Amino acid sequence: MLNWIWLGMMLVAVIVGGFSGKLAPMTEEGFKMAKIAVMDIALPLVGLMALWMGMMRLAERAGIVQILARALRPVMRRLFPDVPVEHPAMGAMVLNMSANMLGLGNAATPLGLRAMGLLQKLNPHNGVASNSMVTFLVINTASIQLVPTTAISILAVQGAKNASGIVVPAFLSTCVAMTCGIVAAKLLSRLPIFQIRQEDVIESQATETKEETPEPEVVQAPPLTKIGRVWLWLFFGAFGAMFFTLVWPHTANGILSSVRGLLPESARGVWQYGDFWPGLGDGQRILRAVSLLAVPFLLAFFPLYAALRKVKVYEQFCEGAKEAFTTAVKIVPFLVAMLVAIKLLREAGVVDVITGLVGPALVKIGFPPELLPLSVLRPLSGSASLGTFTELVKTFGADSMIARTAATIYGSTETTFYVLAVYFGSVGIRKMRHAVLAGLTADIVAIVAAVVFCKWMFG
Repeated sequence: MLNWIWLGMMLVAVIVGGFSGKLAPMTEEGFKMAKIAVMDIALPLVGLMALWMGMMRLAERAGIVQILARALRPVMRRLFPDVPVEHPAMGAMVLNMSANMLGLGNAATPLGLRAMGLLQKLNPHNGVASNSMVTFLVINTASIQLVPTTAISILAVQGAKNASGIVVPAFLSTCVAMTCGIVAAKLLSRLPIFQIRQEDVIESQATETKEETPEPEVVQAPPLTKIGRVWLWLFFGAFGAMFFTLVWPHTANGILSSVRGLLPESARGVWQYGDFWPGLGDGQRILRAVSLLAVPFLLAFFPLYAALRKVKVYEQFCEGAKEAFTTAVKIVPFLVAMLVAIKLLREAGVVDVITGLVGPALVKIGFPPELLPLSVLRPLSGSASLGTFTELVKTFGADSMIARTAATIYGSTETTFYVLAVYFGSVGIRKMRHAVLAGLTADIVAIVAAVVFCKWMFG
């Protein structure tokens, strides 16, 4: 399917650009995007991937991944019936989903690439997406969002009185979208058109060979000692104290003031704590505190827990980080192909044409036509949709219904084609089967749900 979609994007862009007289800027911007795909996206991704793949290696060796997989066994078994419960892919997917829910994109993408690589090792049809791969990709494109931080930040910068008010509609929209996306992935996989054909497998095997890398070992690390348990309790206590001071700063400052009174005069100025988020309720403070502490917690917890279980943390981290560069190189051709096609569509004015044609019909069904450009661009380009969203906020005001709904749409959806290119490109998948249709189904449901929930809450 993606072959025809990509061909259609290129042809439509050239034809529309030719008639609109934009072929010259289209060509220039297309070349620029090809460079950006490599220099500004793929290469910077190497560092992030090295960090998180190293951390994943520690989590696997210490048994954390297996513990997570066992904890969510009933849910994961139903979502991914062809993945063994104890396989490291289960834990990797759980970590990726958790990072996505907290809005930690820098952590979620490398963890997702790691999970996709492990799923590929279980895939019997080389070069063809398995049902588990498609389901996992849909969950990534329609992940539940607890805190849509980017959308909230844009509203706050533009002077919104209650920027975090979109948390509830974004959460509800993503819940509905993910449910519909998973159902669509399961149902579409049964249709004859999306069944794995023998000729596809033969073609894929002829053009792509699966990596000869060993499957991750399920290593039984030594159990924790009593001293190890004490260190873990101290670690959790330290992070609990940080969480407490972030959520209830006045109480924390009162406690710290009492402690400071016991210190010598020269040391009393050391312990002081400010209020990062004045004016927010306890619920909003809790969500922000969890998002703020999540990454530091993981970066400290994985090495500590692994060390307490006698894992050689530095050596194992470096072993895991080695995979990053190889994975990033594989992504490059897929990124260039997809991002250049999207850029050509934008520069040709295709989005404006679609808006002009469909806008009148949308008014009749209650969908604000001002939101159509954002809705069309969001699955295609993160930067373009962010620019469109920001422009809507500036034009209509940060507290307008249009701005709030646009923020909810932006926080509830994902750049589906980018995710397709990166995740499937990293493992050499060429036959994506029903992944595109299931991902776009989740996007459409999220957009419609965002409009409905915003009207219900703010209307």
